[in-house]
Amino acid sequence: MTIRVLIADDQMMVREGFSVLLNAMPDIEVVGEAVNGREAVERVRELSPDVVLMDIRMPELNGIEATREIVAADGAAKVLVLTTFDLDEYVYQALRAGASGFLLKDASARQLADGVRVVASGEALLAPSVTRRLITEFSKLADVPRLAPAQASYGDLTERETEVLVLIAHGLSNVEIAGRLVVAESTIKTHVSRILVKLGLRDRTQAAVFAYEARLVTPG
Repeated sequence: MTIRVLIADDQMMVREGFSVLLNAMPDIEVVGEAVNGREAVERVRELSPDVVLMDIRMPELNGIEATREIVAADGAAKVLVLTTFDLDEYVYQALRAGASGFLLKDASARQLADGVRVVASGEALLAPSVTRRLITEFSKLADVPRLAPAQASYGDLTERETEVLVLIAHGLSNVEIAGRLVVAESTIKTHVSRILVKLGLRDRTQAAVFAYEARLVTPG
């Protein structure tokens, strides 16, 4: 199936450049563009894309609020945040709002296309070297409300589910977790689904943020 993409960025050159790169891929189609967050929300409602490439700093409605509205609408669209800097407070806030991952704007054509495919497949785009550092820094901010409440909130997880949650936070895919725990990939998928349901989380990215904020993972 062709992956339908919406590009939301207030810079025309960025939108056009990404459109050219993605439309050159046989399995990806750019179905629309938006110049600000408000238009992005409206276009998602109209076009039902699979993936939204979302700039953070946009007029009228920023990418964080736009992401929150798109996620709250309970649609199928996955949000992939675009940023100029790999250590950006706003990126962390966007992940907490429900974004499925982020990419640097200077990513190569291959990285961009692979990122879209990863997010469209339901996986989180979590590069451990960058995302772990970002989550570590901004989960310490005193003025950021916690996504994860007290320990009682994850007390319902089994020992194996907690182990899987920690590995998710380290950026491992289902295949990698299965290899680490020496079980079938389908078993890991079941564990991930149960973790999300028990914690009331939307996807793997929020699960990773949860694990750090609940101090289940020691950043490093």
